[in-house]
Amino acid sequence: MELRARDRVPELTGLLTAVALALVFGAVLGWIPRAALPRAPEWVLAAIPHVNAAVSVLAIFVILAGWRAIRRGRVTRHRNAMLAGLVLFATFLGLYLYRVTLEGPSGFPGPAAVEQFVYLPILGIHMLLAIVCIPLLFYVLLLALTRPTSELSGTNHPRVGRVAATLWLVSFALGTVVYLLLYVLF
Repeated sequence: MELRARDRVPELTGLLTAVALALVFGAVLGWIPRAALPRAPEWVLAAIPHVNAAVSVLAIFVILAGWRAIRRGRVTRHRNAMLAGLVLFATFLGLYLYRVTLEGPSGFPGPAAVEQFVYLPILGIHMLLAIVCIPLLFYVLLLALTRPTSELSGTNHPRVGRVAATLWLVSFALGTVVYLLLYVLF
C-alpha cells in the first residue's frame, strides 16, 4: 500500500504543528538549553527585534499582495507571494526563537498601567493568533504543495486560506505594535 502526502494532509498538518509548537514553547519556557545553541555577538542579538519588525512589515505587504493576486486570478503570483510570506514567517520565528532561547522573553520597560491594559492584551492576542495560524498555514501549504493548481478550488484551500491569511495579517500587525511598545515608545 502506497502512502502519499496528498492523502495525509490532516495528519501531516498535525505532526508539523506539534513539532513547531514544541519548538516555540520549548524556547519560550526555557526548556531548550542555552548551551545547545552557539551564542551570537551581543550586537546581533540586539538587532534581532529590529530585523523581525522589518520582516513583519514586509510580510504584511507580501500577504496583502498575495491576497490581491488571487482575487484577480493571478494564481502564480499568489503562490509566490504566499511562499515568500511563509519564508518571512519562518525567518521571523527562527530569529525570535533563537533570541528567546538565549535571553528569555523581553520584559516590558514601560509603566505598569500600560503594561497591564495595553501591552499584555495586545501581546496575548498576537500570541494566540500566531499559535492558531500555525496549523492553518501548514494545512493550506500542504494542500497547495500536494495538488495541481487546478484542483485547489475543490479543496478547503480557498476557505481555510482566507481565514489563515486574515489571522496571519492581524498577528503580524499586532506583533509590530508589540515591537513599537517595547523598543520605540518605551
